[in-house]
Amino acid sequence: MLLWARLESAVQDAIRLKSRFVVAQGQEVLAAARLLANTFKGGGKALTFGNGGSAADAQHLAAELVNRFQVERPPLAALALTTDTSILTSIANDYDFQEVFAKQVRALGKPGDVAIGLTTSGSSPNVVRGLEAARQIGLQTLVLTGGDGGPVAALADLALIVPSGVTPRIQEVHLTIIHILCDLVDYLLFPEKFSEATG
Repeated sequence: MLLWARLESAVQDAIRLKSRFVVAQGQEVLAAARLLANTFKGGGKALTFGNGGSAADAQHLAAELVNRFQVERPPLAALALTTDTSILTSIANDYDFQEVFAKQVRALGKPGDVAIGLTTSGSSPNVVRGLEAARQIGLQTLVLTGGDGGPVAALADLALIVPSGVTPRIQEVHLTIIHILCDLVDYLLFPEKFSEATG
């Protein structure tokens, strides 16, 4: 019975948190979708990054954009800065782990791109540095974070802040946001594909 109660509590907590987030920040999610759609429409790309579970979410987002989400459409330009072990380890070894995203942003980013940082705490030093680098070279910035937003919120053109201090619940909402963003971006860029899918 104790196990069932823990299961039910986790599910109910997740449902309540998603509802609170949408009420508080639904308009920001729509704005983030428009930001991404306009980036791709203008020939720009998304650079995604984070640590641990947030690194996995950054890769998940890039994969959905480059491959496809739910409708067949052309690939969208996205790159996760968490996947090249030679680049990550050389920067960490020769400089500092705090620079692993900033150096890649400076190397690969250009005005018209968007940098997307993911951090449940809002204070991961390498994500902060990556966003600082993005702003310095003229990229737009979007963050998915938690708690009170932390330092990354101040570096973002748009901050999607999950109002919780519980890491698993924040990550669950981040994944939902990722899927919603992919759906909305596809709808904004390829509305005819949705007519086909539903017609």
